[in-house]
This record gives sequence, C-alpha cells and structure tokens, in this order.
Amino acid sequence: MSSPTIQLIVLAGIVIFLVIKLRSVLGTREGFEKPRVEWDTKKTAQSGLQVVDTASDQDITDHVQEGSKAAKALAEMKKIEPDFNVTDFLTGSRGAYEMILMAFENGDLESVMPFLSKDVYEAFASVIDTREEQGITIEAHFVGLREMELKDADFDPVTKEADITVKFVGELTSVVRNREGEIIEGNRDEVKRQRDIWTFARKMGSEDPNWKLVATGG
Repeated sequence: MSSPTIQLIVLAGIVIFLVIKLRSVLGTREGFEKPRVEWDTKKTAQSGLQVVDTASDQDITDHVQEGSKAAKALAEMKKIEPDFNVTDFLTGSRGAYEMILMAFENGDLESVMPFLSKDVYEAFASVIDTREEQGITIEAHFVGLREMELKDADFDPVTKEADITVKFVGELTSVVRNREGEIIEGNRDEVKRQRDIWTFARKMGSEDPNWKLVATGG
C-alpha cells in the first residue's frame, strides 16, 4: 500500500473520531429545536439553594389581577377541573350573551332554558308575559359586542359551586311596536349600547358542562 493511501486512511480515522466526539458533547439538533436545559439537582442541593416555580397561570392573569380573590377562585376551579380554561369560558359567555339577550328581546326563551337558572328564567318570562298582555313586540338586531370584561369570580370549596361575573357592553338596534304594529319607540337605523353585568354559575366536576345565568344587572 502506497504512503499517500496510508495517510488518507489515517486522516479519515481522525475526522470520524472528531465527529463522534463533537456529537457526544453537543448532541444533535433538528430544525429550530429549543435548547434543553437540565438542572443538576445534586449540585443544587449541595449549594443550599432551593428551586421555586414562580410561574403564574397566564390564562388567569390575562383576565384578572394576579393574587386577587378572583384569581385564587379561578385557580381553585382549575384544581377541580384541570381542563377548565378561562379564555374558553369567556368565548362561550360571549356567545351565550348574544343568544340569551336576543331570545329575551324576541320573547322566546325555550331555546335558552338550559342556560338559565330558575329565578332568571321566571324573571325574564314575567317581563315577556307583561309585554304580550300589553300587545307590545320588540324587533331587535344584535350588531356586536363592544366590550367584555371578567369582573369577579368566586368558588365554594365545600359545594364546589363556581360563580363568574362578566361585564358586557353590546351594540344593537331595536324598535318597539304596539298592538297595531306601529313603532312607538326606537329607530331601526340607530345603534344603541347596552351594558349588562351577568353572573354565571356551575358546579365544578359535574357532568353537566353548561354554565347557567344566575344573576343580571346593569
């Protein structure tokens, strides 16, 4: 075997050795892989330092102040139901607000009965009955939701009852007609803002996924 050939074989062996050594130190990376950080627990223990996880739940702190009563209540709800998500709840309450509000304005509560407590249903039904007795009908159109804010939250660890209060500022058009069909109030072309503060309740951990409207205010 010639001398140049032997030199090539030796150099190839050195290159292979260096590649293997580098991989053992650096590891392999694919794409934009996030660098992995490993804690040396023995070293931490020997130094007398304590590792504390201070990360807060952004799903909660995005909507209420960290450390507040409401934040603690929402955290307790998540302990009972780890899949509970505040942002998803607010998305659902946004849809519920439009659905319930329009059902009330149009005088047909049947479709929203599963989302109303007994007291709220009876209060809404009483107003609708009074309108019917007076021959009054309302034509309403929901334009959109201008504002929504989680105002408060409460949780009873004994009963596992959860309450979440949300402020809504909706925009809608509406006209009120008398028995003869004449418009006695409102304007179809005028958008009005309506401010409501609603409280939804549910027993965490129950099989019924529906939150019910238990209180209303303005």
